[in-house]
Amino acid sequence: MKKTITKILSLALCLVCLFTLAACGGSASSDEAAPLTVAVPNDTTNEARALLLLEALGYITVDPNAGITATIGDITENPYGLEFKEVEAAQIPNILQDVDFGVINSNYAIDAGINPAEDALGIEGSASAYVNIVCVKEGNENTDAAKALAAAVTSQKVADYIAENYGGSVVTAVENPTDGYDASVDYAALAGTTITVAASPAPHAVILELAAEILAEKDITLEIKQFTDYVQPNLVVESGEIFANYFQHVPYLDDFNAENDTHIVSIAGVHVEPMGIYGGKQTSLDVITAE
Repeated sequence: MKKTITKILSLALCLVCLFTLAACGGSASSDEAAPLTVAVPNDTTNEARALLLLEALGYITVDPNAGITATIGDITENPYGLEFKEVEAAQIPNILQDVDFGVINSNYAIDAGINPAEDALGIEGSASAYVNIVCVKEGNENTDAAKALAAAVTSQKVADYIAENYGGSVVTAVENPTDGYDASVDYAALAGTTITVAASPAPHAVILELAAEILAEKDITLEIKQFTDYVQPNLVVESGEIFANYFQHVPYLDDFNAENDTHIVSIAGVHVEPMGIYGGKQTSLDVITAE
């Protein structure tokens, strides 16, 4: 009897061990590594821009018909099994430590203390479609205030500052810089007035400070209102609360106008911020293609 009980206990113990090994084998012994995670902006045009950068680097293929409105649903080939996390563009630097890589707009990278020219693991080449623009509500584009603002932000002073201070992380898009002024503007009539502009903190607000110096020579005050998101700057221009804004590129503006029935137009193209991919948990892109 005692031997029978001992055999039963031994058999039970063996079964427990087998089940334990099976459970462990089903999880910890798997050779499949967790997918690498990539944070991308969740707004339509910047998400497409991020995906097109990853395609240019050879990591994914995007449906060519999707163009500059592509989303992760338009990825046709993902041979390395990347996992994408759609995040508000301004928040990607804040969650970078929680993902393997993040694709970040240069303005948000700079604002977070990241140097695109030195820290990007991969960066856009020519991005003429993504020139950052100064905008006003439709109907204001031909006013003296709009013309004066446009001349100031496309001045040689601004172009020189961008070239000297950003090391390629911000690139001037102005081919023929002005002296800061528009000969068709009645600056005397504008003297004593204030022009309000909504802008992202960097580099937009910094560039606008230079424009403010130019306009101050004509006794015009440029008041800069900083915003950290991509929605409010357009809404306050549409409402008339603020005269102009400076933070976006044309594809984003076109998409915003279409989705929100807003009527905002560009008055000047100023600079390009090449979008880059940055390391979070990883320090090299080589890990993506590693066997």
